[in-house]
Amino acid sequence: MILVTGGVKSGKSTFALSLALKYEKRAFVATGVPFDDEMKERIRKHKEERKDLFDTYEEPVDVANVLRELDGKYDVIILECLTTYLGNLLHYNEDVESRFNMLVDVVEGMSSELVVVTNEVGWGIIPENNLARRYVELLGRWNSRLAKIAREVYLVVSGIGVRIR
Repeated sequence: MILVTGGVKSGKSTFALSLALKYEKRAFVATGVPFDDEMKERIRKHKEERKDLFDTYEEPVDVANVLRELDGKYDVIILECLTTYLGNLLHYNEDVESRFNMLVDVVEGMSSELVVVTNEVGWGIIPENNLARRYVELLGRWNSRLAKIAREVYLVVSGIGVRIR
């Protein structure tokens, strides 16, 4: 598994796509839900960037099972993104820890290469409300746990991917 992290709009998605293009059979698991016009536009741009180079699967909540079903059928699978996935779980009042543990179990046993895209959100001011603080803390723990099992970890800054493991 390869973990790609960085700030918002830092070029993580483009970097992850470039990593995956060296493989022949490619899948893309999208977690975004078009809740509003801004998200609709972001999804449209991501689809445009991928063109028809990836088979796309959209799943906001049951990501572990989708990955399990796709494993072995593709050389590489991009999961975009862990940050949105966590937001979805909180939005739908899912058991966040259980869902993440299921995801880790699947990731650890995968034969397909997996590229997970996530954000670094804890480098700024501590949020003033409980939900935002919980989100930042959960994502930080999730990122740390995935980084420990990742074969490679990249930090993308200003469109440049820097390998940190």
